[in-house]
Amino acid sequence: MIVMWVKMATLVKIDDRGRVTLPKDLCMRSGRAAVISAGTFLVFIPISSKPAEAARGWLKSKRERVELKKIAERKAREDAVSRAKRREQA
Repeated sequence: MIVMWVKMATLVKIDDRGRVTLPKDLCMRSGRAAVISAGTFLVFIPISSKPAEAARGWLKSKRERVELKKIAERKAREDAVSRAKRREQA
């Protein structure tokens, strides 16, 4: 049997300018991360400097990148229009 211990939480300090310093054991020394507000906490997701290359091994698609980009842009546009219409009705 293999038992792995995963550190679930780390206490960090937020300075007066809203900056968070991550501890060394989190291994994110530079780069970018998506920050998602999840109720009373935040989720940090590291983003590769070359996301298409990083996803190549696990994100498989029969469509080309250009086609996927067009689909994503169309869906984003439709969502934005839908949200704008809902705001006008409220």
